[in-house]
Amino acid sequence: MIISQEELLSFVLAKHSQPHDRLGMHFFRTKNGKKKIVVRAFLADTRRCSVIDMATAKKYTMKKLDVSGFFETTIARIDFFKYQLQSEDFRGNYKTFFDPYSFQPTISEFDQYLFNEGKHRKIYEKLGAHIISIESIEGTRFCVWAPNAQRVSVVGDFNHWDGHYGLMRMLGNSGLWELFIPEKLTNCHYKYEIMGADGKLRLKSDPYAHYFEGPPNNASIVIESISSFPWNDQAWQEKISNFRSDAISVYEVHVDSWRKIVEEQNRPLNYRELAQMLCDYVYEMGFTHIELMPIMEHPFLGSWGYQITGFFAPTHRYGTPDDFCYFVDHLHQKNIGVILDWVPAHFPKDSFALEYFDGTHLYEHADPRQGIHKDWGTLIFNYGRHEVRNFLIANALSWFDRFHIDGIRIDAVASMLYLDYSRKSDEWIPNRYGGHENIEAIEFLRELNDTIHEKFPKAITIAEESTSFGGVTCSTIHHGLGFDMKWNMGWMHDTLSYFSKPTLLRKYYHNQLTFGMLYQYLEHFMLALSHDEVVHEKCSLINKISNGDMREKSKNLRALYGLMWGWPGKKLLFMSSEFGQSNEWDHNKSLDWHLLQYPDHLGVQRWIRDLNFFYKNEKFLAQSDFDPHRFSWAVVDDADNSVFAFFRHGQNDECLLVVCNLTPVVREDYKIGVPYEGYWKEVLNSDLKYYGGDNINNSGGCFSMKGTFHGHFQYLSLLLPGLSTLFFLFLRAARP
Repeated sequence: MIISQEELLSFVLAKHSQPHDRLGMHFFRTKNGKKKIVVRAFLADTRRCSVIDMATAKKYTMKKLDVSGFFETTIARIDFFKYQLQSEDFRGNYKTFFDPYSFQPTISEFDQYLFNEGKHRKIYEKLGAHIISIESIEGTRFCVWAPNAQRVSVVGDFNHWDGHYGLMRMLGNSGLWELFIPEKLTNCHYKYEIMGADGKLRLKSDPYAHYFEGPPNNASIVIESISSFPWNDQAWQEKISNFRSDAISVYEVHVDSWRKIVEEQNRPLNYRELAQMLCDYVYEMGFTHIELMPIMEHPFLGSWGYQITGFFAPTHRYGTPDDFCYFVDHLHQKNIGVILDWVPAHFPKDSFALEYFDGTHLYEHADPRQGIHKDWGTLIFNYGRHEVRNFLIANALSWFDRFHIDGIRIDAVASMLYLDYSRKSDEWIPNRYGGHENIEAIEFLRELNDTIHEKFPKAITIAEESTSFGGVTCSTIHHGLGFDMKWNMGWMHDTLSYFSKPTLLRKYYHNQLTFGMLYQYLEHFMLALSHDEVVHEKCSLINKISNGDMREKSKNLRALYGLMWGWPGKKLLFMSSEFGQSNEWDHNKSLDWHLLQYPDHLGVQRWIRDLNFFYKNEKFLAQSDFDPHRFSWAVVDDADNSVFAFFRHGQNDECLLVVCNLTPVVREDYKIGVPYEGYWKEVLNSDLKYYGGDNINNSGGCFSMKGTFHGHFQYLSLLLPGLSTLFFLFLRAARP
């Protein structure tokens, strides 16, 4: 026996951290100094094993040193040769294969360096499980980051989930463990068995896996490369786009509950079914983009996807990664963009995932004052660690690269920016300057946005940020965070608060609809009425409105949507809100599509559709969304009548007048000064019978009349229906 008893025992007890140093083919010298070759193998369920010289077919029988399957043989040669192993199991089955421990490292030193520096932008092509070819030999490479582990094994269907086998090697001081198994393990389930720094064994799913099985096992699954998907969205990719000037109207979707198949036990649609049904619906409704609530792998459906355990994998629930590619590809062919919710703010404590990954606080902060999210019972990423930052940035890039998405909306940005977010005074640690800003998180967000925009110039990044933190959408050159847009949470809260008031009292809350213009252009805002507003007993949007029966609520909701689509900023609306669903959203149920048989709900849906198409067709609106010079108030102080009116201006003489009458009282001969003399066409009216209203209108529009009102030398005399929003488009001297 050449190997020492001590080292043999380290294999038998699965404690060896550098198996390649002993397994495979090596030189050794005998006691008299002669050079020979030794070959060792450690194989489960093996009775006998031999080494076969591939050039000569000569067979060298190996000696079994331990019942666990440790074999060794010496060969009187002084040159390495290409070989295979031939094994016989206890059932008499033979297998000939290449030795996993005969291959050089497949991760270069440069890859290791970049990863440790936090700068490897495509680390997802190196870490994880990949089918690759080495010297024409196809196999599966596994690589995982666990710098403090004492030992790591890849275990799975292919080795009976036994951590004694599949031992991986540490690559230098990189913290990366790697093993190339010369066999295509497509569709095999696997995990990493990690002996942590604390000496305890943990079975972990692969942080970089591209596919998973569902609970309760949550194993990672080896798949073929996603890069082989036959994309057909070249026209979309080549399309010139600019988020500042493009119409962006987003339909927010929770895939599991958008629509279910009743005949099949209420199962949700899969990715390919969604590609047809959801795509057709969004296209017909005039939305420009969909935004998916987190589609990354998550074990608990009740988290809505916000507690992610598989950051690089579309959830298995609706199909394979290729199926998800098909979904995105189909939407792009219909000229619909895809935005994903993305969650770098925290991750769950599931024992099979990132938590305490290698027996240390690897991905999360060790100090609970920095590492635990008390509100959600989750863990906070350590943004100051290079490899963690690399994990997150590469993850975001991977969705643009592999799945052709168009944007990400980052959840819970406020919780990332502040060390004292939702904490008492003794529950947080100040930064190095004594402040409460999370400097590492701020630097991470800046690097993230800069990297995304460098690699994918047309990509859109959106922040859900609920505080007054300055410069969220300012460029990093000017010390901002570098996002393209920010959800306008202030506008949302004030507007919903206003519409919840009885119409008789709204005059006392007039400023709730005007105050937002004081800060409207400090950021690039997206107006969002999202899922957050219709859950946790907040009730649906239509039932936030306190007044009247369903017909009056529908009138109010249409007026609200008219205000929203007329107001500057890009738009986002959560599914079911587009037809005024009465019930609060329930992630376990399909949307209440049956409501569309009723005029009040069908009318809301028709109104949203027409608002979307008008916003897209009148291009000056989108082009002026972020330009303060292209907005002006027409009527800002008529609190007694609860009437608001404002102008949206184009570069030339394009002009839209938006008028909201937010009490049930019909206003006749309501005079509004206008900047242009001519005909103002009534292009949208939420009170038309087609939308479920009373059909009070201005007969298609009206000509301006001479007279001084609101600082202008001509005015319109309008008939304003109760609880309505009207759009008037200036058409010069055109006749009706």
